[in-house]
Amino acid sequence: MIDTTLHLAPVTVRVRAPFGAVRQHLETFYPEAMQAPGRTKRFIDFDIRIERGTGWRRWLRPQARFLLDHVEPFLPLPANQAAPLFEWGLNWCLASRPLGYLVMHAAVVARDGDALVMPGSPGAGKSTLCAALTFIDGWRLLSDELAILAPACGTLQPTPRPISLKNESIEIVSRFPGATLGPRYTDTRKGTISHAAPPSASRAAAEHQARCRWVVFPRFAAESAPCCEEIGRAEAFARIAEQSFNRDRMGETGFRALCDMLDKARCFDIVFDSTETALALVRDVTGQ
Repeated sequence: MIDTTLHLAPVTVRVRAPFGAVRQHLETFYPEAMQAPGRTKRFIDFDIRIERGTGWRRWLRPQARFLLDHVEPFLPLPANQAAPLFEWGLNWCLASRPLGYLVMHAAVVARDGDALVMPGSPGAGKSTLCAALTFIDGWRLLSDELAILAPACGTLQPTPRPISLKNESIEIVSRFPGATLGPRYTDTRKGTISHAAPPSASRAAAEHQARCRWVVFPRFAAESAPCCEEIGRAEAFARIAEQSFNRDRMGETGFRALCDMLDKARCFDIVFDSTETALALVRDVTGQ
């Protein structure tokens, strides 16, 4: 049984689970964030439990259940997916709970306080490109899945958690210099998945926010000619708004925060057929 508290700016999470795989996952990917229960003086934003299935499910086809504040928001998964269940559940918590931030489905990396935001639909290559920028080009990882925008100051809050990789991306990222991957989980709802640990420098800089300077909508297309096209802020707003989990709940505050974020940003569509091509296009866009 593991019972620990994680400070993952901007939230503090208590995690309890009887699964050894969850303990190993947290010790591998969150070593600096872990504290013994009762040691933290921070308010606990999310009280998460990963529980075993009840009844006959404890013995035959065991399951893992995700509970937030003793409420089970979605269906159980097979017990051997308990660690990914924690990551998926935490994403759901950040996207659905009212924390005062605008939360968007996008990867974010930064350099010298300037952030590159990469919204992307599943299969677009967002996570692979995020990992390449982090491990190959030395960008600081803010987030692989969720762009967290603070409306009051217009900055993006780093939450450098594991980079979630699927299927072919696993082999690609495993060859990146300095990349450390965890176990592979097969037969999930997303296929085979694994996680890449954020660089220690990204974790150490988690308190340093960044301001959006570029928005890139990546799209992987095998055997397609590379393409980079600058797009207007109005189009970028409409497309990001579709990827915003809580824009309606944030109301005018969220609307203005997104407008302000894009006001000083340049926005691009890029199409690429390989990681090397994607990196070259991003270098041209950012001048890095």
